[in-house]
Formats: sequence, C-alpha cells, structure tokens
Amino acid sequence: MAKNEKLEEGAGAPKGGLPPMPDEIYLATTKKRIDWKRIVFIMLGLGFFTAVYLSPSWPDAVDPAGEHFVLTREGKAAVGLFLLAATWWVLEVVPIGITAITIGVVQSLFLIRPARVAFTDFMAPSVWFILGSIVIGMVFTKTGLTKRMAYKMLALVGERTSMIYLGCFVMTAALAHIMAHTAVAATVYPLLMAIYALYGEEEKPTKFGKGLFIGMAYVAGAGSIVTLLGAARGAVAIGFYKDIVGRDIGFFELTTYMFPVGWLMTFVLWGFFMVFFKPERPTIPGLRERANNLYARLGPITSQEVIALVIVLGTVAVMCLQQFVPAMGFLHKSAVILTGTILFFLLRILTIDDLEEIPWNIILLFGGAMSIGFCLWQTGAAEWMAVQWLVMFEKAPAFVFIMAISFFVLLMTNFIMNVAAIAISMPVALVLAPYLSVAPEVVLFASLVVAGMPFLLLVGAAPNAIAYGSKQFTNGEFFLYGIPASILLMIVVGIFVWIIWPAMGMPVILPPEPVAAVP
Repeated sequence: MAKNEKLEEGAGAPKGGLPPMPDEIYLATTKKRIDWKRIVFIMLGLGFFTAVYLSPSWPDAVDPAGEHFVLTREGKAAVGLFLLAATWWVLEVVPIGITAITIGVVQSLFLIRPARVAFTDFMAPSVWFILGSIVIGMVFTKTGLTKRMAYKMLALVGERTSMIYLGCFVMTAALAHIMAHTAVAATVYPLLMAIYALYGEEEKPTKFGKGLFIGMAYVAGAGSIVTLLGAARGAVAIGFYKDIVGRDIGFFELTTYMFPVGWLMTFVLWGFFMVFFKPERPTIPGLRERANNLYARLGPITSQEVIALVIVLGTVAVMCLQQFVPAMGFLHKSAVILTGTILFFLLRILTIDDLEEIPWNIILLFGGAMSIGFCLWQTGAAEWMAVQWLVMFEKAPAFVFIMAISFFVLLMTNFIMNVAAIAISMPVALVLAPYLSVAPEVVLFASLVVAGMPFLLLVGAAPNAIAYGSKQFTNGEFFLYGIPASILLMIVVGIFVWIIWPAMGMPVILPPEPVAAVP
C-alpha cells in the first residue's frame, strides 16, 4: 500500500492488534492562519499609549477664573493608558479581564502609580459589591426561584415576543427603583436565561436574545436613575452639589424630576429594540400553556427557596433602610451584600463548586475599570480633561453648555465607573455653570441621567457586563448599537432640559443679579 493511500484509509489503525510502526504514522498538519486584523488592533491600542506617553508636555487647562490645571507626566501617561484600554475593550483583542489586568501592569511598569495602589483598586468595595450581586443571581438560578419567576411572568405577558420584551423591561426598571441596578441585573439575568431557553434556540445568538439581554442592561440603568436606591452615583452627585452650591437635594425631589425621564427612556428603549432587534418570530405558539405546565411541575416552594428569598429580601431591605435610618449609615453596602453571600455558604445553599463558577472575567473587568478611574482622578488627568472640554463652551448659550456637560459625562461614564465620572465632572461643571447664568439644579439632574445609562462599553456599568455573560452579543456589537441608543438618550435629555423640566418648575437659567441704584 502506498503511503498516500495509508492516509486516506487511516494509517493509525492497528494491524492484527499491534500498534502501527513509526513509518506508518502520518501527522496531518494544518497551517494556522495569522490573524492580522487582531494584530493591527493590538498595535493600535499600544500605538495610542506610546504616542501620548512620548509626546511633549501638553498645555495647561485654564478655567474661567484663571486657575491653571497642569497635566503631569503621570497624568499624560494615564490618558494614554485610558486610550489603550478603551481600544482593547471595544475591539476585544484579548478577554476583557486581561485588558483590565493590563491597566494595573502598565501603571506599575511606567511608574504612573505604585503597583500597590494600582492593584489595590481591583479589590475596591464596589468590586466586592458586584461579586455579591452576581452571587445573588447564582442563588436564584440554583434554588429554582428564577424559573418560578420566569414561568409566572410568561403566563402573564403571553406569547407575543414584543410583550415579553416589554414585560422584562418594565420588571427590570421597576426593581431598579428599590435596589441597586447591579443586584437587579444579577437577579433578572438568570430569569432571562430561563425565558430564552423557551425560545427554542438554545444558546445560539438571535435578534431576540440580543434585544433581551442588551435591553435588560439598558433599562436597568434607566430605572436606577429614578431613586437614590438604584445606584451610588446619586448620593455622590448630591454630596458634591451640597458642598459647592450649599443646598441639599431630598430623596423625593430627585424622584420627582427623574421619574418621567427614567420611564420615558424605558419605553423609548422598548421601541428601539423592536426596531433594531425585532424578534425573528412575532409569537412563540403555546408558550403560555408551556409556562403554566412548567410552573406546575416545580411543585410547592421549597425550604431552600424560602431561605434564599429571605436572605435576599433582608439584604435589599437593609440597603434601602440606610437611606432613611441615619443610625444604619455606617453599614457599607458591600459588607451588607457580602453578608448574604456568606450566609448562602453557611447554610449550604451554595458550595465550593458554585464558587468556582463565578465569572471572574467580569470581576476583573470592573477591577480594571476602578483602577483606570482612580488613575485618571489621582493623577489630575480627569480634571484636566473636564476643564479643557467645558471651557470650550464658556461663551455658548446655556442650553449648549448643559448638553456639553451631559455629553462629557456620557463619554466618561462609558469608560470608567459612573460614580468616578460624576466625581470627576460634577465639581468642574458646577463651578463653571454660574459664569453662563446656568442654574446648578439642571446641571446636576442632566448629568445624573446620562451617568446612569452608559450604552457604549461593558465597563460603563455592571449590568452591561452581566448581560455579556449570555454570549448573545459581542463587545463590538454592544458598542455599535450603543451609538444610536446614546443619541436617543441625548435627544431625550435635550427635551427635558428645554421643555419638560422648566414646565415642572426646575430652574434652568439663573435670574440676573440686581443692579444697585446709582445715588
């Protein structure tokens, strides 16, 4: 038999029960193609960092009062690192968690910040809060609470996929009024996975799957802006407002102005997803009956489900009460939610196997986001960028200035945690606003709206990264569809700044100062 014939017949097969002779074994080698596109994207990010790092000193930023903001060597390097991370995150040249690790490594190697500082940010309390939120989602899935909730909701909304979209979005937005949007996303995510399983496409990406999970991330942000319970950004912004303006914003005052924005965006986003991700099937025939049957098969609620529900509701209740009971203010939300995590393991609802199932790629992602955020802040780069951007509009009409502030916060909150984006931009904006006779209230509320809805990058908010775990969309797809969604958001903000908020009594333009009479 010729050698080329051996390959066709399978030369590796033993003859007479004996292993093949060495000269009868042929290894088929496949030539691995070089992914030039990926290499170009890697070099693009490195090129951005190198170009900024090696460039000559950049000019100072000068605010209207004449104060200079110097961009130090470390600050300039932080800007370059910011561009590197953004490029790699958007183009997904390596796993998002590895890009996050790169942020810490570059800070250390190029002496931007000490390694101890740069990597400590990866274990910031906010990162631990995200871990605790993800664990809650795991518990809902493991105990069966997720399926119980999913089947009951499907029995209510029916078989039309458009109504399934709406039902999921309304539920997500409503939950984000009373609990942190990260915890909401972690809770709703397994429920959506159970719903999508009934769509009949397994884990295969579909338009319905993309709309369901990206939509969950978007509306979690829309719902979270309505109250101070939805995210920490509101309390941080109000703190800056009180320090600079000297007036406090109450819980219900914030809700009064934010409620119409949050719910309008929820329904606008529903329309958005019905256009861009219209489900392949208008209905899922027999879904309501299947949901009822599956719910019946679950049987009565188990003791494990009851215990899990009590722990989760107790955790949420404690975090909610902190807003109203000053004596509970010392409790950090991360410690509260991690107490629930500990109880899940103490009561054996979760085991070591569940601990190993935690998506550490997402945890690293947010560690990196915290690290780059603090890096920009502590090196002065963020303040320098904010002043450089906003002084371009110091002679613009008030409406243009407000929209410029909103756009800057929108960009920043997509690249770093929204709390950090507020902390960077709010002080500068509130100091500049009086120069254009702009009322500080409208600056605060417009900034909070866009800070709550980062539609471009996964690092902008935890719900974005949690939704990414569905494998229904890529980082690039999220960014691409986030552009028109962000444009819609800016249009809605413009309508509220121009028409609706003034009609509700919110001051937008400061009254002119009275001129003293000349004797």
